[in-house]
Amino acid sequence: MTLKSFIHEAISPWMKNEGPESDIVISSRVRLARNLEHVPYPIAASPDQLAEVVNQAGELIGDGSHDRFGRLSLVPMEELTSNEKRILVEKHLVSPNLTEEKENRAVILSEDESLSVMVNEEDHFRIQCLLSGFQLEQGMACANDMDDWMEEKLDFAFDERRGYLTSCPTNVGTGLRSSVMMHLPALVLTKQLNRILPAINQLGLVVRGIYGEGSEALGNLYQISNQTTLGGEEADIIKDLSSVVSQLIQHERDARDQLLEQSRLKLEDKIYRSYGILSYSRRMETKEAMERLSDVRLGIDLGIIEEVSGGILNELMVITQPGFLQQYAGRSLTPAERDERRASLIRERINLENTEEISDGGADA
Repeated sequence: MTLKSFIHEAISPWMKNEGPESDIVISSRVRLARNLEHVPYPIAASPDQLAEVVNQAGELIGDGSHDRFGRLSLVPMEELTSNEKRILVEKHLVSPNLTEEKENRAVILSEDESLSVMVNEEDHFRIQCLLSGFQLEQGMACANDMDDWMEEKLDFAFDERRGYLTSCPTNVGTGLRSSVMMHLPALVLTKQLNRILPAINQLGLVVRGIYGEGSEALGNLYQISNQTTLGGEEADIIKDLSSVVSQLIQHERDARDQLLEQSRLKLEDKIYRSYGILSYSRRMETKEAMERLSDVRLGIDLGIIEEVSGGILNELMVITQPGFLQQYAGRSLTPAERDERRASLIRERINLENTEEISDGGADA
């Protein structure tokens, strides 16, 4: 399989679109936690009870079609290899928790993978919508659409005073977790982010790494999400998060302008050094790859690098992860082999970009 065809098959269709503010906001995610009435939560349910939840999920999607989301598929986790599970995590379609070696777990996926519904993770159902760029309100509408459709056929645990009941008390109420993935290299370079993060936390929001709770902020990518779900309306939660994200976007833009005005040569040197290393390196660990790709993406967004498309960061931050590297190789790889393959894949992707640029230029001429 060529790299071009692998990227086409590997990258979720929603990731190929450029949403609003996509130079800073990589993606928006809205997740709703729901549980069935009169069925113990997954942590306390018996195998038979968990199996019944999966069966109800299968009956829910029926022939696999939905007016908004198109074809839906139920994927039992126990039918996947460990690497296939890892890939679902790397694509942010499921949590690491869902991939643990336990029976009667599944995920419902839409054809474009903008919708995923985890079955028997911490809650019976976790509805998740992913969209490119800054689209929290659209993500909320997407999640609500699926929630309403499911609630027509299923009885969810709901209390008139507390709202939706969930396994974790912090999710009780709306059951809503909304987040955005942001690329904030200029705030990191100007050392402003460490000053801003405590203020964000005081507003009832939380900042996490690329894969959520407990993960590292690789490549200057940060998830900003709400913490409070009880006592508020869904629209207010989305509005509050959107307000903070809008301010962060402006702070990042101001920091980028500051770097261009005060340290342009130093910035260009950093960006082109990373571009050169990515273009010629023979070994590359995940952390360094993400840092170098962040530099190049910043250079693209600032117009310093013009021969490479901005979507290259979205693609490479996914397909250079361990699961995808092994999928592309067609076998398990040792850490050293993954580092070698990662560098080779990045070189090949940059070369593919340059070749297409030359080809396009020739066609125009």
